[in-house]
Amino acid sequence: MVPNEADMESTDKKPRGKRGQGCVYHPGNSRNWWYKFSINGEVVQRSADTESRREALDTLKKEILKHASGETVTDDEVTVDQLYDMLLSDYKINGKCLWWAQQNWDKHLKPFFGGKRAKHVGTDALARYIELRRGEKAANGSINRELSLLQRAFMLGYESQPRKVVRPLRFHRLTESKPRQGFIEQKQYDALAANCSDLYMRAMLCLGYSFGFRKSELLTLKVSDVDLMADTIRLRDSKNGEPRKVALTRDARMLLAACVVGKGSEDAVFTRGAKPVADFRGTWDKITLAADCPALSRSAPFGGAEHDKGRHTGSRVHENQRPQNSVRL
Repeated sequence: MVPNEADMESTDKKPRGKRGQGCVYHPGNSRNWWYKFSINGEVVQRSADTESRREALDTLKKEILKHASGETVTDDEVTVDQLYDMLLSDYKINGKCLWWAQQNWDKHLKPFFGGKRAKHVGTDALARYIELRRGEKAANGSINRELSLLQRAFMLGYESQPRKVVRPLRFHRLTESKPRQGFIEQKQYDALAANCSDLYMRAMLCLGYSFGFRKSELLTLKVSDVDLMADTIRLRDSKNGEPRKVALTRDARMLLAACVVGKGSEDAVFTRGAKPVADFRGTWDKITLAADCPALSRSAPFGGAEHDKGRHTGSRVHENQRPQNSVRL
């Protein structure tokens, strides 16, 4: 009787590998071979999913190389919470808008993804999240930005050494509405300003109208960005990624001076009580309605509306300042 290949393999003498290169073994309660090795003080022990010892040895060699090069995940119990903590740390280190990222996690992402293992988050989970947020009447742009934060968190986990996720998270961005176009005339601006009862809203309206600052640029302003002695304001991060300074108008200087009084250098310029302003859509809607400008009430505040380029030509403008042709908060 001629022995089959499996019998020959099992009766072959099994040479020992070199110390430190791991080993394969055949536990009594499994038909498959298992491999085991240690790297950086961590023991990796898994099934090779094969009944062939030779294939198990090949798997062992591949896994050792993957772990040595950082191309494999050493902990498949990583949660989305842990990945998002990496994102928050990244935002803090790089001076990004930490409170905004934290708010999106606490209010939207955590209730759905909190506690989930990262390996269980894929296209199905993202589709369910999008469906949930749409049921809450969230705009496509808001959903895109929330998922972009989650995507960045996964990318940080993928780029870490050793890797915490097998692959980056990807999603198809939802179609967003085009910015509304139009002009805000001086008469409309005056009516809007007259109905601003909150200092922060009045100051933001002034900066948005005069210089075209975006909502994200305004909400991330720190007291240290305002130089009242030089009559300038600094934007740390603009659309092209370059910092820039803007020379203030008289009204803008007076309003900003009132906004920063009594605050520390790293405090937010625009606050509601003791908390930084995060969302003022409700306030904006009330102001536009009171000013008899209902067409602006549904804009993403001041939503791309433009004012006459000929206005404010007498104000001093820094060479890096955005042309005064938009009020995009």
